[in-house]
Amino acid sequence: MGERNTRQKDVIREALQGADDFISAQQLHARLEDAGEHIALATVYRQLGTMADAKQVDTVRLNGQQLFRLCNAGGHHHHLMCVSCGRTVEIDPPSEAWLQSVAQQHDFTIESHTLEVFGLCADCRAARGDCAA
Repeated sequence: MGERNTRQKDVIREALQGADDFISAQQLHARLEDAGEHIALATVYRQLGTMADAKQVDTVRLNGQQLFRLCNAGGHHHHLMCVSCGRTVEIDPPSEAWLQSVAQQHDFTIESHTLEVFGLCADCRAARGDCAA
């Protein structure tokens, strides 16, 4: 059964293209409302869930909230994410050999993996007065 393309999904996809960082469904809904689009919050959640299931968007959980991002890079990729402002940078993953080595050390096989690294960006550290790198 093919995926149905709807105007709401197109509008949500366009709004995600305009977001540089991960965004919550509520934040996306507010942006859509501000732009004059009247899409129910439940529809935004449903469409984002459908897009996530179809691997059209990446998702992460931060502070108990699911966030979404349309990633332009094809294939498997990973992120470094600021826990304060949400700034997100795509990063190169550790080598597959390293992942296999860690799995073997703990008598695991790898079925799949994700790597999201959370911390503070330089701007947020400066705003807090942190000097540590």
